[in-house]
Amino acid sequence: MKLAILSCAPNAYSTRRLKEAAEQRDHQAKVLNTLKFAIDLDEGSPDLYYRQKQLSSYDAVLPRIGASITYYGTAVVRQFQEMDIFAANTAHGIINSRDKLRSLQILSRHHIGIPRTTFVRDKRDVLPAIARVGGAPVVIKLIEGTQGIGVLLAETVKAAEGIIELLQSQKQNVLIQKFVAESKGKDIRAFVVGDQVVAAMRRVAQGQEFRSNVHRGGIAEPVELDERYVQTAIRCTQIMGLRVAGVDMLEGKDGPQVMEVNSSPGLEGIETATGLDVAGSVIDYIAAQVDFPEIDVRQRLTVSKGYGVSEIYVPEGAHFVGQTITETKLYESDINVLTLYRGGKVIPNPKGNRVLEAGDKLLCYGKLEAMRGMIPSRARRRRKPQIQQLETDITAEGQAE
Repeated sequence: MKLAILSCAPNAYSTRRLKEAAEQRDHQAKVLNTLKFAIDLDEGSPDLYYRQKQLSSYDAVLPRIGASITYYGTAVVRQFQEMDIFAANTAHGIINSRDKLRSLQILSRHHIGIPRTTFVRDKRDVLPAIARVGGAPVVIKLIEGTQGIGVLLAETVKAAEGIIELLQSQKQNVLIQKFVAESKGKDIRAFVVGDQVVAAMRRVAQGQEFRSNVHRGGIAEPVELDERYVQTAIRCTQIMGLRVAGVDMLEGKDGPQVMEVNSSPGLEGIETATGLDVAGSVIDYIAAQVDFPEIDVRQRLTVSKGYGVSEIYVPEGAHFVGQTITETKLYESDINVLTLYRGGKVIPNPKGNRVLEAGDKLLCYGKLEAMRGMIPSRARRRRKPQIQQLETDITAEGQAE
């Protein structure tokens, strides 16, 4: 395998370890500075140039995209994908995870445990927002902070108001988050590769510091994860559209509370704490996947006119309840069920004899008009936009101008 490691820090521990692990396994690995690429676009032939020369062929790319270059970095990763080169993490997944608000919005929809969070812009909304998350103390976070930077604890409502006002005056977007007191300055970092947690550590804050990040002086220790934490970490990684991720969780009284999904997790802390070859696990996974480059399924499935991907919700009392997928006769309407979502479960390629229940969601591909026809008529009328006809004289006047 010939592997490109995208990194602006070739001497960083994580970059060096990944290159070393690849070479130990007889793979070719080259560290390429993400900012030294040029992206060329032409009909049918997307291309990349590196340091003014056309990029040679690679089997896979492993992105290590820093927060400061997210836009350009993900554009480079996306170009690798368009060239059918396997990306350990896709541009879409990196973008999803990099923005704290965006990632929490996605996880919330999929019934993942997260600390109660709110996002406001208007000064008048701050006090009600603090009350909704349970009152002080609250954690205030910059949306794009990393390594504990831009994470503040406000012990009182007055302190929270002052911090938020100051940050907003500097044009910073901030989240207000419930302080999970029972975590007591500790968190869990689960390192996910593919569909496995390959290593996990507990990070413990020191002294008066409430942030447990190793970069903030936190001490790391290996930990054996409860199955709930393992499954939560894997699901979060998959929901974000990532394959390699560090999932940070608080140990709440009701189970794991996910704080962040990191698409470029550091290796030094977790390899030191656990003694495991985490870099090797990443390389082994990529080597096993290079023949299956990621494709944008929605993009590929919607190129046919009138066809697309959509979700069908099965509410209480719907005639689909109690029927098997075959009995719904969706297939006869040119609709294929790709995935069934039931509560927290995801059932890919559900069999025709699967009986549907109230609350199920069906991810389907097929004729959009047929899927629209399943929306109740009242709702359909309410949602259908009315296209206004232009008057003839107005059209003529516009052409004359």
